[in-house]
Amino acid sequence: MNINKTLTTLIMLFFAILMVLPFVWMLSTSFKSASEVFAFPIKWIPSSPVWEHHIKIWSGKTSFLPYYLNSLKVAFISTLGATVLSALAAYGFTKVEFKERDSLFFFYISMMMIPPQVLFVPKFIMFDKLGIYNTHWALILPGMITIFGVFMIRQFFMTIPKDISESAFIDGAGHFRIFAQLILPLAKPALATLAIIDFSWHWNDFENALVFLIDRDLYTVPLGLQNFILEFNVDYNGMMAAASAGIVPMLVVFLLGQRFIIQGLSNTAVKG
Repeated sequence: MNINKTLTTLIMLFFAILMVLPFVWMLSTSFKSASEVFAFPIKWIPSSPVWEHHIKIWSGKTSFLPYYLNSLKVAFISTLGATVLSALAAYGFTKVEFKERDSLFFFYISMMMIPPQVLFVPKFIMFDKLGIYNTHWALILPGMITIFGVFMIRQFFMTIPKDISESAFIDGAGHFRIFAQLILPLAKPALATLAIIDFSWHWNDFENALVFLIDRDLYTVPLGLQNFILEFNVDYNGMMAAASAGIVPMLVVFLLGQRFIIQGLSNTAVKG
């Protein structure tokens, strides 16, 4: 038994190292000189760390800060809206009885089969008519609607006993009060998980930003990284420095949300 556990641990450790290596190379490259980027064998630790690339992306005309702030704006508002709306929709699909509810939900999740790329032209026409093309609202408003989020939160709400909401109804509480005071506090782990996934998606979204944003002042981090692709070469040091800075918000969101996820796992284990 101990041999099997040790072997499994070693295998998992091997794959974990494989996953971490690209991030280590990215961080290492951001501190290297240009001549050391493609040196062979790879120098994982630069001979003399260069801070110039990290300073350059935050200062001067090529500052990365506007793209950083744009991404924070889009990702934060989209994630907040998606979490709230997904929870409301999931509550309706689980705790509110109405005719053909399950059929409507099945039709709703079937929309996940439509590739997002197919919707680019209709969305372009609609955004142009609404006057939000080439604005951040073209990314924020669609980002507030997530079919996966509704599905995930609904599955969690289904594990909450109906007795809780039925007892509240008997005491005179309405749907909004039950949702806000009873269901949401119990759903913190699911909401935190959705927030982490959704924030990561919007932070890394390249396609939608590329299609719906034109002005450079509106660019997000994924589009801003293109500035390091020059006419005759690529500034790998600057790109890796910017990419390293781009990971920080996702790490912060994960660290803030993991407490609720662990809390939910602990509560589930106690209930079991």
